[in-house]
Amino acid sequence: MNRDLTKGSVLKSMLLFSIPMILGDLLQQCYNIVDTLIVGQFLGKNALASVGSSFTLMTFITSIILGLCMGSGALFSIRYGQKDEKGLREDVCASFFFIALITFILTVISYIFLNQLSVFLHVPHEVWGDMKGYLIVIFIGIPAIFLYNYFASYLRAIGNSMIPLIFLAISAIFNIGLDLFFVIVLKLGVEGAAIATVISQYLSGIGISIYSLIKNIQVRAIMKLQYFHLKRVHKVISFSVLTCIQQSVMNLGILMVQGLVNSFGTVVMAAFAAAVKIDAFAYMPVQDFGNAFSTFIAQNYGAKEKMRIQSGLKSAVCLSMGFCIIISTIVCIFAKDLMTIFIDAKETEIIMEGVKYLKIEGAFYCGIGCLFLLYGLYRALGKPGMSVVLTIFSLGTRVVLAYVLSAIPTIGVTGIWWSVPIGWALADLIGLIYYRCKKKELLSFRGLFMNNKCVLLNAKKNEF
Repeated sequence: MNRDLTKGSVLKSMLLFSIPMILGDLLQQCYNIVDTLIVGQFLGKNALASVGSSFTLMTFITSIILGLCMGSGALFSIRYGQKDEKGLREDVCASFFFIALITFILTVISYIFLNQLSVFLHVPHEVWGDMKGYLIVIFIGIPAIFLYNYFASYLRAIGNSMIPLIFLAISAIFNIGLDLFFVIVLKLGVEGAAIATVISQYLSGIGISIYSLIKNIQVRAIMKLQYFHLKRVHKVISFSVLTCIQQSVMNLGILMVQGLVNSFGTVVMAAFAAAVKIDAFAYMPVQDFGNAFSTFIAQNYGAKEKMRIQSGLKSAVCLSMGFCIIISTIVCIFAKDLMTIFIDAKETEIIMEGVKYLKIEGAFYCGIGCLFLLYGLYRALGKPGMSVVLTIFSLGTRVVLAYVLSAIPTIGVTGIWWSVPIGWALADLIGLIYYRCKKKELLSFRGLFMNNKCVLLNAKKNEF
């Protein structure tokens, strides 16, 4: 199932590799989509608001782990493109223990500061009880999030995007069944929805871990300490930490916006909770395509295939923009119908606020589509720091404008919605200008692993 993205048709390679990733991430969204749907329809708006705020918080926590895994995945892809088997084993071993340590620390910190979250996120008193109960359970799933995303990143790095999809499909089916059972049959409330999600997360996390250890000799390096070298940890950190920072900054900004949204009361909270689910589901394919594109670029960067990189970039832009135009049209036209999937039709105030959000942000999905491609490009070319810069501009603009505009009485919460596409546009402009000015340098391959001659020599000797 491994796919060598340095050979064959550029467009076909990217599409065949990206489709399982897109389907997989859409299934992953089902964890929270199902929670939101069942909670919104059976437990009421306060419960919905609590789950929605929890989703934003968990997205931030997950982004730290996901960023570390994605950064390591870019390193794995380059090693794979170089045919450096020994280097790949050592990087796998070093990255696993490093990210596992970070995951443990993150889990402990989440529980220690649980009670402080109500203040930080401006959670209304009537919502905090449900939210706290939900979070106490959902935090148990953080190690499972690490297991799944780490091994999924490795498999995708070597061109295998199908296996992560299979394990997610299994867990998504279980999640739906368990959600219905715990919430509707056992009447466990929001805690029941959280239990269903955690069980499903561990199914996918443990399952993909066992598969990877059995099927991939490079992964089994984790079990052999002779492959653990501190010098490799430094290389892993150089790739992973910056990607982690990029993902974390992005979601920290979203978390700050969530706190601002919460200050407008339960109606706006519930509208935002439902609209964000629709939003994420709508543009998730271009996010995953951006990650697939990054793997394609990284493998070809390792193999020094300059022409395939340039061809892949042109094809990716056309595909991503075309999809964004289509999905923007659908979301804007059917915004009200989409809101009623999560919200009872009688809650007209919540629905109308959600529609306003979707019609403003949904009209500009091309902005986020372009930004995801830029993130993937710079990560694959060994420039994750540039992704951080773009994220700071995007989210910094969003946060500042959200607070400034929403404080104007005549604008109010609408200012929060408009801050999003403005932030996207600014980051896109900076990213494109940088690429145009630095294109020759970026594609020179001179900085490939700091011109480590030993690595390149080993790459020629080792074959997969």
